Amino acid sequence: MKTILRLFVFVLLVAGLIAVWEQIRGSSALSRFRRGDQATQSIVLKEVTALGKLELVRYTFKDIIEYEQPNTFLPNANAVLIVEGEAVGCIDLSRVGPSDILTSEDSVTIRLPKPELCGWKINHDRSRVYDTRFSFLDQSQLVSDAYRKAERQIRQSALDGGILTQTRENADRMLRPLLTQLSGRSVGITFHD
Repeated sequence: MKTILRLFVFVLLVAGLIAVWEQIRGSSALSRFRRGDQATQSIVLKEVTALGKLELVRYTFKDIIEYEQPNTFLPNANAVLIVEGEAVGCIDLSRVGPSDILTSEDSVTIRLPKPELCGWKINHDRSRVYDTRFSFLDQSQLVSDAYRKAERQIRQSALDGGILTQTRENADRMLRPLLTQLSGRSVGITFHD
């Protein structure tokens, strides 16, 4: 009977410590034990690349992401993030060659590359972790996985939201007047398929 009572007290003590740890971890109580952070840094330029991508549209997203990481023996760990991110649609003008420009006496037709999704990312300054649960030892991995899922979701939302169509429309709307003014001719814009 004494061993069962000791085991029960031990289990209760461990459960209490886990609960206290979950409460402390989420608050700034641990921050008072830190000293000033110090870092030494040496930045070396690694590569310079010429770019020819014309960014024509930017979509900004805000979403609440609920991410669950299954565990075998413990309850599933989960995280709730409030995420803000963006996706950019562009056209790569470096792929326009002489054969893509057709001229006649009074007109010019330019064939542009297909619109593409240049980039998508999470804005970490405007995103935050709302809550985590049951991530006893691996909270940073849980949050990192949740952000990766959110980034994939931003990409897919941009594609589903018609960012490539909007990029095509903006290319025509912005480039046609500019090229007409520069060439003094009627300008037509088409796209590779």
